[in-house]
Amino acid sequence: MEDNKIAVGLDIGTTKIVAMIGRKNDYGKIEVVGIGKAKSLGVKRGVVSNITQTIQSIQQAVDEAESVSGIKIEDVVVGIAGQHIRSLHHSDYITRNNADEVIDALDIENLVNQVHKLVMLPGEEIIHVLPQEFKVDSQADIKEPIGMYGGRLEANFHVVVGQVSSIRNIGRCVKSAGLDLNEITLEPLASAQAVLSQEEKEAGVALIDIGGGTTDLAIFKDGIIRHTAVIPFGGNVITDDIKEGCSIIEKQAELLKIKFGSAWPGENKETEIVSIPGLRGREPKEITLKNLSRIIHARVQEIIEHVYLEIKNYGHETAKGKLIAGIVLTGGGSQLKHLRQLVEYITGMDARIGYPNEHLAGESDEALTSPSYATAVGLLMEGLEKDSKVAEQEADTSEVLEQTEGTQNEEVNEPEQEVKAKQKPKTRTFFEKFTEGLKDFLDNAE
Repeated sequence: MEDNKIAVGLDIGTTKIVAMIGRKNDYGKIEVVGIGKAKSLGVKRGVVSNITQTIQSIQQAVDEAESVSGIKIEDVVVGIAGQHIRSLHHSDYITRNNADEVIDALDIENLVNQVHKLVMLPGEEIIHVLPQEFKVDSQADIKEPIGMYGGRLEANFHVVVGQVSSIRNIGRCVKSAGLDLNEITLEPLASAQAVLSQEEKEAGVALIDIGGGTTDLAIFKDGIIRHTAVIPFGGNVITDDIKEGCSIIEKQAELLKIKFGSAWPGENKETEIVSIPGLRGREPKEITLKNLSRIIHARVQEIIEHVYLEIKNYGHETAKGKLIAGIVLTGGGSQLKHLRQLVEYITGMDARIGYPNEHLAGESDEALTSPSYATAVGLLMEGLEKDSKVAEQEADTSEVLEQTEGTQNEEVNEPEQEVKAKQKPKTRTFFEKFTEGLKDFLDNAE
């Protein structure tokens, strides 16, 4: 078992922090070798509100994962969400110096870097620059322009923006917990990787990840990410409503929601009553399940209507933007009874619950296939994918060096240039550069 084949996903959520260690088995499926979970105390609505508590929770989750797997965790792939995330669409172009040369990865990188120079609001920074369709000269709707001839390269971009301070706070927590930051990725994108199939992404699908503090949305069409949004409501708001509406403590409200909660009030009869023990010898409280589901229904409806507004803003009601595969619900909040039926009723779209089990090895623990672990599985997949890309690049470089060793004594200039051209590493995504910039910032801040 080689260390470089192991990756770690760290999901810093509002309700829980999960550290998941895994590797790929012989069949290309993910084998989870260790998982650690800790109650998230210092995170509110996806944003770190207490650095010390968050560091402790991360350390607790990591220690548990290490003791289960017997593997020392060094670097992690972290997900970011939170109410500060927003997205926008932008078109940009570059004019190439030589139209007789084919378009290569460097041209695309130049175009992406140009988008990165966009002026944002104070305190905001671009997180992801995701190219959608390209246009070469007057030819539109090109998915892959590399290898084509053209003087003007244009593209539509989906740009994800977030608060610099929030991202740096997450980086500081990870570093203070004694871990290296391998990569940061947007949580809805990680969840999408874990629960969506390529066919759904092609047909058009909206992924709704209902977490404790936020509800994340990612819309795909023609295999490309089209829209992302973070709505600052999640399962915790439903618990708060139950707490206020039934005059009970938070722990009891959470238990009520999980055990008896339903998003559809019509399912419960007036006679169905649950009794809750009173505090310190007080009289027990009697709550009708119909009343409970009315409270839940009102808040869930509000969350779904927020999400559906985002789906309509993307253009689902147009012929070109129609999401044929409908909606996939995931995250801990998606386990609420009758939620799928309510989503179908409000939106008029087909819906299913997304489980991350299709990417996991057959003998995986059943608990891991829960929708609440979708983000952690997605982050783990992201880490394994990055490691395999790095390994491929290293293999390509060593192969080129071996081939050129024999030509050392021949004409010096030409082979040297050739080696340099071949050795040029694959262009890094902006997000990889951003992660490196964040690492440098954290190192200098010490």
